[in-house]
Amino acid sequence: MLTLPAVLASAQETPIPTLSAGNTAWVLISAALVMFMTVPALAMFYGGLVRRKNVLSILMQSFTTLAVVSLLWVAVGYSFAFSDTELIPGFLGDFKYAFLNGIMPTDLSPFYVSDPTGRIPHIVFVLFQAMFAVITPAIIVSAFAERIKFSAFLGFIVLWSLLVYAPIAHMVWSPSGFFYKMGVLDFAGGHPVEIASGFASLAAAIYMGKRKNFRSVPPHDMTFILFGAGMLWFGWFGFNAGSALAADGTAAQAFLTTNTAGAAAALVWAALDWIFSKKPTLLGAASGAIAGQVVITPAAGFVDLGSALALGLAAGAACYFFVVIVKNRLGYDDTLDAFGVHGIAGVIGTLGLGLFANPAIFPGVAGFFHGNPGQIWVQLASAGTAILWTFVGTFGILWFLNRFMEIRVTDHDEALGLDISQHNERAYTIIE
Repeated sequence: MLTLPAVLASAQETPIPTLSAGNTAWVLISAALVMFMTVPALAMFYGGLVRRKNVLSILMQSFTTLAVVSLLWVAVGYSFAFSDTELIPGFLGDFKYAFLNGIMPTDLSPFYVSDPTGRIPHIVFVLFQAMFAVITPAIIVSAFAERIKFSAFLGFIVLWSLLVYAPIAHMVWSPSGFFYKMGVLDFAGGHPVEIASGFASLAAAIYMGKRKNFRSVPPHDMTFILFGAGMLWFGWFGFNAGSALAADGTAAQAFLTTNTAGAAAALVWAALDWIFSKKPTLLGAASGAIAGQVVITPAAGFVDLGSALALGLAAGAACYFFVVIVKNRLGYDDTLDAFGVHGIAGVIGTLGLGLFANPAIFPGVAGFFHGNPGQIWVQLASAGTAILWTFVGTFGILWFLNRFMEIRVTDHDEALGLDISQHNERAYTIIE
């Protein structure tokens, strides 16, 4: 998402930056689109997947994540992720920008992708990144749906945002970050969003254990799933194309590859349902579409159309395999399949970028197939580190919280449903 070291190194001189009204407007709209992905899009998608008695708990968790992480981000999260002075060199920023100290509305962002002249205000970059920080822990709701106490959920998203998300974002996106200096490529969040949320979900599912007395039941509302998936697809244009930080050709390329990869993966998953289950399903097509959007996230502005198509096809097949076959064989209860979709597709996209990054699309970057075999090793090292840090960190946070509170609801409350036991509300009422 930020200026690449290779691009910086090749620049003879940096022109004086000026405010671009068009770029500013586009990134503000993109920030709103990414916010829209959390509430209502992700909330509806997940809400449709769970049982009727737990739908409000899912909506509440998504909505609350938006509120809590938004405040946490402007307090210290942004500074930990993007400060150029550090608490831990290469790993974590310090308190330089705490409560956005020193950032004025007239200040231009020091971060850009390809054009050093047409900048956006620094606070616009802060807002855009805030929505990424919001949606990532909201994805992890998938892992412990229908069985976590709301109080434990609040503690988890605060600790996870500071101890897992911020360090990975700093390492990958901050110019002083360890993997940034190595030349890692990540256009829109393959590491801190997709890999982190996916492998955090696997760790959380293992730690929390299976739901009690659970049998396979169909989603309670397929219309929620369709509307949620459609809105996620729509919002992803802001997520990926907005990461160009400009209204330019790079944004247009990211928009195109995002749509292409999502469409390809949706059709692959539906086709596999048709082949192995004799019927194509809406749930399969929707899950495939999300897998396609995930896989292209790290690569969107760096690869050509053919590579986007290949990544979408690969994600549709691989995520189907992990969700339908691997999860059932191994028996972990990743309730809404964040690991099988976000984790697996995030890894495929991050490593695929190391193969397909194309200097004809984005000058200064190149993958294995374009003369830079070393890029795949950088991508592999950064992805492996993100997986390890996320898995261990998530497991450790849940263990820590469980020392001070019972993080899982009682068997009685789980059977009653979290809507009543945690919030004293019902999603659906019957008027006599």
